[in-house]
Amino acid sequence: MIDISVSGLVKEFEVGKKILDGLTFQVDAGERVGLLGPNGCGKTTFLRILTGEVYPDEGDIVVAPNKRMGLISQIPVFPADYTVENVLDSAFAPLHAMEEEMTTLFQRMAEGESDPALLSKYDKLSAAFQAGGGYETDTGKNKVCNGLSIPQSMRKQRFDKLSGGEKTRVNLARLILEDTDILLLDEPTNHLDLRATEWLEEYLERFKGTVLAVSHDRYFLDKVVKRVVEIQGGKAEFYSGNYSFYAIEKERRYEEKLKQYEKEQAKIHQLEQAAEQLRIWAYSGNDKIFKRAQSMEKRIERIRQTDKPQKDRKMAVRFGEREFRGDEVLSIKELEKAFGTRKLFSGVNLEVEGGERIALLGDNGTGKSTLIKIIMGEEEPDGGRLRKGPTVRIGYLPQIIHFDHPERNLVDTMLYDLDCTAQTARNRLASFKFRGEDVFKPVSALSGGEQSRLRLCMLMDSKINLLILDEPTNHLDIQSREWIEEAVEEYEGNLLFVSHDRYFIDRFATRIWMLEEGKITDFKGTFQEFLAAKERGKLAAEAAAPPAEKRGKLRRPGGTKNLEKEVNAAERAVGAAEEKMYDLEQEIQAASVDYLKLQELYKDREALEEELAHLYAVWEKLAAELEEARE
Repeated sequence: MIDISVSGLVKEFEVGKKILDGLTFQVDAGERVGLLGPNGCGKTTFLRILTGEVYPDEGDIVVAPNKRMGLISQIPVFPADYTVENVLDSAFAPLHAMEEEMTTLFQRMAEGESDPALLSKYDKLSAAFQAGGGYETDTGKNKVCNGLSIPQSMRKQRFDKLSGGEKTRVNLARLILEDTDILLLDEPTNHLDLRATEWLEEYLERFKGTVLAVSHDRYFLDKVVKRVVEIQGGKAEFYSGNYSFYAIEKERRYEEKLKQYEKEQAKIHQLEQAAEQLRIWAYSGNDKIFKRAQSMEKRIERIRQTDKPQKDRKMAVRFGEREFRGDEVLSIKELEKAFGTRKLFSGVNLEVEGGERIALLGDNGTGKSTLIKIIMGEEEPDGGRLRKGPTVRIGYLPQIIHFDHPERNLVDTMLYDLDCTAQTARNRLASFKFRGEDVFKPVSALSGGEQSRLRLCMLMDSKINLLILDEPTNHLDIQSREWIEEAVEEYEGNLLFVSHDRYFIDRFATRIWMLEEGKITDFKGTFQEFLAAKERGKLAAEAAAPPAEKRGKLRRPGGTKNLEKEVNAAERAVGAAEEKMYDLEQEIQAASVDYLKLQELYKDREALEEELAHLYAVWEKLAAELEEARE
């Protein structure tokens, strides 16, 4: 059965510029479909057409009758006095109406009415109320609120006083509680922390209805969607798999089209040379040869069918790096911060050395951005001290981008802030995809993602050796995220970043700072190693153990000689496991089109990752003991 049918959809907001140009596809009942494409390609416009907020210029959309549809990005306007609890309860409006009617009927019967029709109606209502979960609304509400980090304190607040992100979370909870048949998700993870995102993914796995998701979260897409529809040039391209399948298949199709185009061009070139020669001969008066030349030219036009496939140029991005001298980048001792009676963190002790790439993680509201602001000197701590190395120079990309003069256009902003020539400013802006008339737009007219890109463009010129990024991929499409990732990949200095983008964390983190319950758990390893260690419960045991300096120094028989042998053996074990991992990654790449084989290989990789995490832990423990023994 088809839940959503889209046929020949056309929409243009500027004359001659069709944002949707014959968009046609369908979504079957129960399908999980990802709607992809760069920012501005028409994804949100399509969702607005689907919900009736915008009307198409041409084409038809048919939604299956009696199916309830909910859009996450659309936040309804509620009465001014509505609390979050009232908004959540609005999901149960039909059940509340049923309950009121049951109460009225019960009172009438209690007053002595004995009409059999009254009793029959009450019984039917009671059965429908129970079947609809009327007696379990509070339980369901509490489960959803816990999963989406909506605490009791927030539930008492007025809805209109919440931030945009908090409103999005509450609205998502409301739609989930409504038990919608067709769920439309427009960037659902943008305002969710890691825990809430994982909860949403688990909910969608159990959800029996249809899901159409617009998202730039690659992990979310991999876990949730089973088919991808990409909007390209206003039309739909189809990929029968998750995001990982889409990325590989899209590249394969590009290469195939390029080969076909090059083959056609070679044939056309050959025929054009032959036609030119025939024309030269035809000048001697031979009409038959002239007709052959004309026939050949018509043949060339028939062959000329494939347009050259286009690939967006990569941004010419690279952070200017400053030479770093010394080992100490950052030293934090007994740091604490509170706002009023609310303590964010205390007793934070951390040391950062050269070359480390650190992910600062934690739920929303735990104080990650505050810690970054303290490091940047924008906030003062309540206690403790923080010291940066004397040669450390910081480059900072904040979560909320602010420009002192948003009325200035892009070129003037570059000229005033970087003190460069107009041509240099234009060249730099062009390398960050700001071209033509776009460079004369006022900064205030840019979208959130474009403002992040502009700030990044200005940051690239700075000579830095500590790069701090606060939610760098928020509001960016997948292509823009990849541009930033390429820039970070080439950057060789220290990196400290806050992010909920698991793909970004996985790619760059070599150390994890997990901020929760006012304390920071410091884990030296990748994000996957951190998750594996957390799963095994080792982190809890390590946190409960007394500090190393308070434990008595262990004395080993044979001095450091035996310990050195153990460290070398642990290093060899890690090296062997890393070689196995490399071979396994090669097998995974080779089996990219064999789904069953990939499933087996992914299980093998998961087991090997756990083994590697254990071997790393053993090696690090032994190396620390050796260093302590030498001291």
